[in-house]
Amino acid sequence: MSSDNPGDAADSITGAWARERPDLPGDSIGIVTRIWHASKLLGDDRNRLLRRHDADPATLDLLSTLRRGGQPYRMSTGELARASLITKGAITQRVDRAEAQGYVRRVTAPGRKVAEVELTDRGRRVSDELVEAVLRHEEGLLAGLPQHERDDLAASLRRLLAHLHRVLGAQGDGNPGQVGTRD
Repeated sequence: MSSDNPGDAADSITGAWARERPDLPGDSIGIVTRIWHASKLLGDDRNRLLRRHDADPATLDLLSTLRRGGQPYRMSTGELARASLITKGAITQRVDRAEAQGYVRRVTAPGRKVAEVELTDRGRRVSDELVEAVLRHEEGLLAGLPQHERDDLAASLRRLLAHLHRVLGAQGDGNPGQVGTRD
């Protein structure tokens, strides 16, 4: 089976391995290679988009995590780390950078000892602008797929990710593709 896309080499790679090592299962190449290729293309594209907005994926992840958490747009660093699937140390670095940019502030609620991270008005505006830019742009990238194919693909990927998390356990931990991911 050949691809309509000259940049998609998965079928020729599968065929070459079937010829050279017919004893090996090769079906995964058509899926895993395409997922890796799509991930690379989408990641590079998102990075370019964010650079045009003077932002980076880590800042987008922090701001969008706080924003989608709802009012008062405040979380502990532990909650942020769990939501972003990164370490508390990495969250602290993100918070330090965002605080220097005026996007967040550390606040201590009355009766609490631990400071929480809260979006500033500026951070909320920037978060809304970035999320809108990303989601509208990525909607355009998916325009080549009819809605029913998008729904089917999302369902298949949901099942694949659930399976991979069961099989890989802690080794499979990683950011689940939230708006604004990756350090």
